[in-house]
Amino acid sequence: MDNCAMTADFKTWAEAAPELVAVAAGRQPADLVIRGGKLVNVQSREVLDGWQVAVKGGRFAYVGPDASHCIGADTEVVEAEGRYLVPGLCDGHMHIESGMLTPAEFARAVTPHGTTVMFTDPHEIANVLGLEGVRLMHDEALLQPVSIFTQMPSCAPSAPGLETTGFEISPEDVAEAMAWPGIIGLGEMMNFPGVSAGDPKMLAEIAATQRAGKTVGGHYASPDLGPAFHAYVAGGPADDHEGTGEADAIMRVRQGMRSMMRLGSAWYDVESQITAVTEKGLDPRNFILCTDDCHSGTLVQDGHMNRVVRHAIACGCEPLIALQMATVNTATHFGLERELGSIAPGRRADVILTSDLKALPIEKVWAKGVLVAENGKVSVDFPHLDWPEHARKTVNLGKELAAADFVITAPEGKNTVRARVIGVVENQAPTKALVEDLPVVDGVAEGADGTCQIALVERHRGTGGVTNGFVKGFGYEGRMAMASTVAHDSHHMIVVGTDREMMARAANRLGEVGGGVTVWRDGEELALVELPIAGLMSDSPASEVAQKAAAMVQAMEACGCTLNNAYMQHSLLALVVIPELRISDLGLVDVTKFELTELFEEGTT
Repeated sequence: MDNCAMTADFKTWAEAAPELVAVAAGRQPADLVIRGGKLVNVQSREVLDGWQVAVKGGRFAYVGPDASHCIGADTEVVEAEGRYLVPGLCDGHMHIESGMLTPAEFARAVTPHGTTVMFTDPHEIANVLGLEGVRLMHDEALLQPVSIFTQMPSCAPSAPGLETTGFEISPEDVAEAMAWPGIIGLGEMMNFPGVSAGDPKMLAEIAATQRAGKTVGGHYASPDLGPAFHAYVAGGPADDHEGTGEADAIMRVRQGMRSMMRLGSAWYDVESQITAVTEKGLDPRNFILCTDDCHSGTLVQDGHMNRVVRHAIACGCEPLIALQMATVNTATHFGLERELGSIAPGRRADVILTSDLKALPIEKVWAKGVLVAENGKVSVDFPHLDWPEHARKTVNLGKELAAADFVITAPEGKNTVRARVIGVVENQAPTKALVEDLPVVDGVAEGADGTCQIALVERHRGTGGVTNGFVKGFGYEGRMAMASTVAHDSHHMIVVGTDREMMARAANRLGEVGGGVTVWRDGEELALVELPIAGLMSDSPASEVAQKAAAMVQAMEACGCTLNNAYMQHSLLALVVIPELRISDLGLVDVTKFELTELFEEGTT
């Protein structure tokens, strides 16, 4: 298939068909036979005790009650010993960059958890390196022993006129990428107001994707399910992962979309939406499980798609339905039902051995017929690209920052200010638009009562620009600051702190190391996660990055933060396409109106 990522020695179905037929008929021996287990058939939603599979050239040739006629002298025979044979798990929507890892290291981290297929949107790196960055991600994805399909980013910038990115993606870029071998469709269309308003550029990108016969990803981050939502659906997006409640899931599938329910490191949207299936009885084949954003610590400690499936089951979903949502439903959505997502003839031989369908321990994993992981350890190589040097030099501050760059000057003569404050919501992507009365000291507006400062530092063009504001919800105390060059989606630098000197030191530190995350308190650096590639990723092993990320979390807690996965909340404070209030290099953004707004309200005294 033209739109399938293939390793050099893996054949298309058309190339492999003669051998598959011969093996199934018993005229030629299989490479691999797995027998003595219970086959989970996600096509018919049943468990078939004793069914066996025969694999040839990385694809299933025979799936049935007795594969003995497929066994030859050189056939590898694996005894399942009563365990379940489950299709390899598929992540229907995700961003590799959120793991702080390159595609190779991300794949190495998730493969032992049973993820054999990923549909990735590299719009994070697109904002930093443009089409070249997308191509680098795409090319490294194609090298992996598991299947990684790339969605061409649709929105860089995510909200034109409200932020400035390092690069912009054009309809011409989208049309060009549609011819690349691993491109499966268009990444999430975040500019939902633009689509609803009929913006020609957004519709041109969607049209280029539709002409290529590929899938358009959705992103409708608004609770308004009225005409604006209907206009968005009419614009072409085929799925959406931004729902947070049952009504969101129901309306999406009623409009012919697939409802993608996510469990990431900080997004817990499965429990609130899966009742559309478990209680309302909607057809489960229109629902898909995904992660969206998982950082390295979650991957190493808790798992990946196996974690999402377990969670869905714990929320009341039947195990076989949850597995459909993480396998065949996803494959069908992307037009790949004949290629992957089930244990059936002709499909890629992606299969998991597990002893329990609810706890889902991942004991063995095959991808394209090759044993890639066993008992939590990978057994094959995950090749790296040679990333160009300029991809490691993307943090350009333009000057050394000082405490003065983070001063918020109050209107002249005022003793207090009524400020718009970004309110962090635990375990959810949306923020709250708060209004707080803050003190003024020597003409400078100061944080108080849990409100601290936030700054966005321009890092693509070296302008030296700093946008200052206020944020509440992290619980920070003392003299501290946290800075990160991961700042969805523009990926400037976000600095949050209670002390301007600490904020300057944290920002300058990331300029020195070429990007990452750093936490400072009382003049000392408590933690540093180096992310040298585009300021977003490391090509070090996931275990090493996770260890540094764990130290980062501990440092945030030492500074008073009690939020679950607060780093993910930090990284989204510049995401100007999710309500209600965000920050960009152009100022404070009211995302309910999609317009810039002032930091201070009338009523300042």
